[in-house]
Amino acid sequence: MSPEMEKKKFYITTPIYYPSDKLHIGHTYCTVATDAMARYKRLQGYNVMFLTGTDEHGQKIELKAKEAGVTPQQFVDNIVEGPKGVKDLWKLMNISYDRFIRTTDDYHVAAIQKIFKKMYDKGDIYKGKYKGKYCTPCESFWTESQLVNGCCPDCGRPVVDAEEEAYFFRLSKYADRVRDLLVNTDFLLPRSRVNEMVHNFIDPGLDDLCVSRTSFKWGVPVDFDPNHVVYVWIDALFNYTTALGFMNDHYPDSDYETFWPADVHFIGKEIVRFHSIIWPAMLMSMDMPLPKHVYGHGWLLLDGGKMSKSKGNVVDPYLLAERYSADALRYFLLRDFPFGSDGNFSNELLINRINMDLANDLGNLLSRTTAMADKYFGGTLPEAQAAGPEDDALLEKAKGLRARYEADMEAYAFQNGLSDVFEGIDAANKYIDATAPWVLAKSEETKPRLARVLYNLAETLRICTVLLQPFMPDTCEKIFAQLNVAAEGKTWDSAAAFGTLPVTATLHKGQNIFPRIDTAKELAELEALEAAQKAAAQAAQAPAEPEKPEAAAASAELIGDHEEEIDFDTFCKVELRVAEIRACERMKESKKLLHLTVFDGERERCILSGIAKWFAPEDLIGKKVGIVANLAPRPMMKGKYVSEGMIVAADTDTDGGCAIAFYPDNVPAGARIH
Repeated sequence: MSPEMEKKKFYITTPIYYPSDKLHIGHTYCTVATDAMARYKRLQGYNVMFLTGTDEHGQKIELKAKEAGVTPQQFVDNIVEGPKGVKDLWKLMNISYDRFIRTTDDYHVAAIQKIFKKMYDKGDIYKGKYKGKYCTPCESFWTESQLVNGCCPDCGRPVVDAEEEAYFFRLSKYADRVRDLLVNTDFLLPRSRVNEMVHNFIDPGLDDLCVSRTSFKWGVPVDFDPNHVVYVWIDALFNYTTALGFMNDHYPDSDYETFWPADVHFIGKEIVRFHSIIWPAMLMSMDMPLPKHVYGHGWLLLDGGKMSKSKGNVVDPYLLAERYSADALRYFLLRDFPFGSDGNFSNELLINRINMDLANDLGNLLSRTTAMADKYFGGTLPEAQAAGPEDDALLEKAKGLRARYEADMEAYAFQNGLSDVFEGIDAANKYIDATAPWVLAKSEETKPRLARVLYNLAETLRICTVLLQPFMPDTCEKIFAQLNVAAEGKTWDSAAAFGTLPVTATLHKGQNIFPRIDTAKELAELEALEAAQKAAAQAAQAPAEPEKPEAAAASAELIGDHEEEIDFDTFCKVELRVAEIRACERMKESKKLLHLTVFDGERERCILSGIAKWFAPEDLIGKKVGIVANLAPRPMMKGKYVSEGMIVAADTDTDGGCAIAFYPDNVPAGARIH
């Protein structure tokens, strides 16, 4: 057996990202965390498989490609492979993935068809039907309770009895096993996510899951029923196995046998439900081993709101990485935000962290240590060295560092692991103040003591740098070069031993690794750059032609009949408020409706809104909208749901187009609309 095969195995994944637009700092956060974990395990000697990729099918991509005047394949190729696309970003951020999967890859498509058929043959996928009242002009299904005077609530036209084919996965069959998995194991992390999954989704009853669509064609065809395409769940989730050669010949079977089950899937908290309920149920259906862990990390927030491509409140990682270095950005992302919690991103926080930790603490320690070695010993420390009473505390800190760091890394507490390392760096800086090397340099009698002080500083720096490698790989190589560290001094084992550097170590000051940044000046420049980017994006989206004369006639038709005039007091009875959309999903019972959970400043409430035709759920989460807050609760779907309000929306054309006014992030939920 080869040495590589004898190594302990570790398989880690990011989610596969949806390439409807360029990726932002939130995607970068997850991918950098995954990369740091993969590098940490490699440092420990593991045989690591690190997978990332893109989820490229679906109606939204189909529509965006049509708007852009290209094929769906051309559209996703540009986002993924084009200039400053996904792969370029990961290269810039020094992401050391082993494999990159695209759901449009031929081998993946073929494997998904086989997986779908296997679950179908087992009886866990079955053909069913959406049944209801159908409005032909709107192409929408309705329930009896949704109709207005027996007619379509959207356009007012008569409806007919109709049904639509779809394939369903028997998710309900596996509800008890999935519940046991979540409650009685550490499958889902952090544990704080478990109650939400169990109480909100499993205990109320799991409905079978729609896993095919006929309303669009950009997807994996169901090969035995080509009118259907495989919907997102099966197509996307099984990427974690097809990228290992499962049910395909693109990769050897041994990869699947070697690395599956995954040690951990790193995902954003918004897709925890899919990975902790749907994913294990499908694996149970396939009689496959389950991943050891799913870890749902928090969001990076901007001004308190979730970053979203569709909201336009995203931070460009390209700009920041090119300006400050990938390592500085990587460090900031994993140092400032506890991985399982939300964190507020700002350029000021980033710059302050670079100045405080990387320039003042790490950079200054390296600069002072190497400069003193050059100045007092010509770069090479003498063999004659003398210990002193100040050494013990520093050596104890350095010797115990790896154990504390390892415990934090194994718990995915990256911020704590980095804090451990910087405690060591802080101890070394305080050691300089305590020993006063510049005083020791004044006498030949104290030169041996000076030499030991500089050795202890260099060795502490070496240990800290070994442990920083997963986070700042390029910077660490620069530090190793100034300390003249040999290969054996960069290993995991060496981080537990003080004294790896030779006594007569040669140190030379090099270029400053992190120059200080003028905060006020830099923030002003960043603001100008980001404003220019936003203006350019808005200009690109602006309509190319002025409104045509025909539009006036259309507008008149759109206005239609007016309602009865009301007095001011009556109008004041309508309570309009700003609400934040915290969750949104499509409904199996209706193609027209979206199920929204909104926060009105006091509580969360459910609103069913007939906007599914124009808005994708993922585009609405985190946005702030106007609602009618004092509308009497309305039972819908034969009492299964109660809608507690109404989204304020506008008709955009006579064919039923829809627009929603979104409020900026600085408007608080609950604000009165006048």
